[in-house]
Amino acid sequence: MTTIKKNDFVEIKYTGFANGSVFDSNIPEDLKKINEKAKVKETIIIIGQGMVVPGLDKALEEKEMGKEYEVTLSVKEGFGERKKDLVKTIPLKIFTEKNVLPRPGMVLALDNMIAKIITVSGARVITDFNNPLAGKELKYKFQIVKKVEDEKEKCKIVFEMLFRFVPKFEVGKEVIVKGPKQMEMFINALKDKFKEIIGKDIKFELEEKKENKEEKKQDNK
Repeated sequence: MTTIKKNDFVEIKYTGFANGSVFDSNIPEDLKKINEKAKVKETIIIIGQGMVVPGLDKALEEKEMGKEYEVTLSVKEGFGERKKDLVKTIPLKIFTEKNVLPRPGMVLALDNMIAKIITVSGARVITDFNNPLAGKELKYKFQIVKKVEDEKEKCKIVFEMLFRFVPKFEVGKEVIVKGPKQMEMFINALKDKFKEIIGKDIKFELEEKKENKEEKKQDNK
């Protein structure tokens, strides 16, 4: 049987439990317990690259394809301990200026973080920026259903992970990325990480604008 190792690209089916209840899943019958209307999405990760919580990332190594597993994670292996300094008092006007009327139990995005309103007292709002699952023991059931081998597909996954978008690229003995000059800095900064995962060097080539190409064609006539 094929066993999985660090930097393998795999598709996983999983369900996460906290306090006996499902908090995340891509298995239809489990996902419905969270949201009846939610649609299942394919989940492909790179083993050992922090795309899932540390304990699950580690648990996936040396596992067999197609076999079902369960693992219980300590607080440290999951979303970590709750931190007191992430519970903050925020002036009510910060919310009202954004046309938000805070209420206890409300969960919203604030300063690019998920925050939960604890209490509203006068002009002060006690807000918790801890991950809702911080401080909790977790359990996961999981199965590795596919191993991704196609080089182009693997490159796309790495670009999404590192850049949050997929640039124009070609795969040969090395991976050539084409784009505007400002992209070169990002490519150079991440080339070592890219080679660690993909096993190939990555190089940048400036992509010529269409008007420049047209001008060259005219000059050559």
